Amino acid sequence: MGKRIALCTIGTQGDVQPYLALAVALKQRGYSAVLGASEDFKDMIEGYGVEFHSLGASIQNFLQQSRFENAMSQSMLINGPSLLRQGQQIVDTAARRAWVMCQGADAIILNMNTSFGIDIAEALRIPAIMSALQPLNSTSEFPLCMYYVGSDFGKAFNRLTYTAMTVQQMYYNLPRNKLRRELMGLDARLMGGLFRNTDGSPLTTLYAYSPVVSPRPRDWPKTAIVTGYWPLHDRSNWQPSPEFQAFLARGEAPVYIGFGSMPFGAQRNTQILKEAVRAWGGRAVVARGWGGIDPSDLPENIFAIEKAPHDRLFRYVSAVVHHGGAGTTAAGLYLGRPTFIVPQAVDQPYWGRRVYELGCGPKPVRLRKLTPEILAEALKDLSSNVSYRQRAAAVADEINAEDGTDKAIRVIERVMANHQPHLRTINPLAILPNRPRRSARKAS
Repeated sequence: MGKRIALCTIGTQGDVQPYLALAVALKQRGYSAVLGASEDFKDMIEGYGVEFHSLGASIQNFLQQSRFENAMSQSMLINGPSLLRQGQQIVDTAARRAWVMCQGADAIILNMNTSFGIDIAEALRIPAIMSALQPLNSTSEFPLCMYYVGSDFGKAFNRLTYTAMTVQQMYYNLPRNKLRRELMGLDARLMGGLFRNTDGSPLTTLYAYSPVVSPRPRDWPKTAIVTGYWPLHDRSNWQPSPEFQAFLARGEAPVYIGFGSMPFGAQRNTQILKEAVRAWGGRAVVARGWGGIDPSDLPENIFAIEKAPHDRLFRYVSAVVHHGGAGTTAAGLYLGRPTFIVPQAVDQPYWGRRVYELGCGPKPVRLRKLTPEILAEALKDLSSNVSYRQRAAAVADEINAEDGTDKAIRVIERVMANHQPHLRTINPLAILPNRPRRSARKAS
């Protein structure tokens, strides 16, 4: 078996699928790959023949608690502190389990949510490779993705928005510095960030999306590489149920509508859906996800489906409406489907705006501002605007010609071949009674 590569990610399904796709590709190249994620994804990961390592309990349970929805829809000030404490506990647990998983690894692939992998790599004297599903390196060309609205606020302001990453890094550093001392025998991080090692040297960063959809900024460092998407091809051989086949046969191809893994506002979303489709007069297939839509009591022209892989389901629809997660956006574009995005948070506004700027769909509207009238108008636009379909087909041709996982693996191989461990900042006062030791290498 070839060199061992550990991949660490925590989050929703969209945060796991690209890393599973990369792990599958690594295995096909002869590498040993282990993917650490929350318990939600054990069956999915092992179903692809990839070694799974648990980084903690269900993220779904964390997202479904009432305090999380209240923070999103009512007051982050009141509910935020408790959620931050829970989030730090999730990170602490994931880091301790990742430390065990990474023993004997030759490289670590991590993301913003698992930035503790930088510390693990330092302690084990192996390379850490950052990855991201959205543009995060600072640039003057556009603001941080969560603030992206398409307007040009100027180079200075665009760069200023990335200071939010520094604040977020402070949040992640609190449990990390404790773990560096207690678990790894290292001093606290005095410099660096999400894209730098502790000594300040830049981390190679793999951006797992298409440069067609989001062109690489000209002022990014050479270490920031846009590889193309890492698509996870469905192996379940999913097919429409007899009921869904009958629905499809009764009329024109429906429009897909789904609001992703964030279980917020199910009652409101369902009412908007029903009123909008009634006003539009077309047909829709809706996905419940983790709670975005209540599938009960829907009219005959709306078919509810509990769960289906997007790269299969989207073959049966004429257009897609969704929250704008990176993976869902990619799935629609791969199949050339006109797209309307109703973002909620994080990078979703960015992908919604990029789809619009590419000419593949209407201008995005935040979910909290969505009304039945707005959704009905977007559905009419999606089903009648020929230019959306033409542009989406052209984009699909370009991104289907890319091989993002192949490019990523070539970069990973180059980083491993050229890696030179930096001097470790060992804390002589650290007490490490249960520290696991690596048999493959001797610590210097």
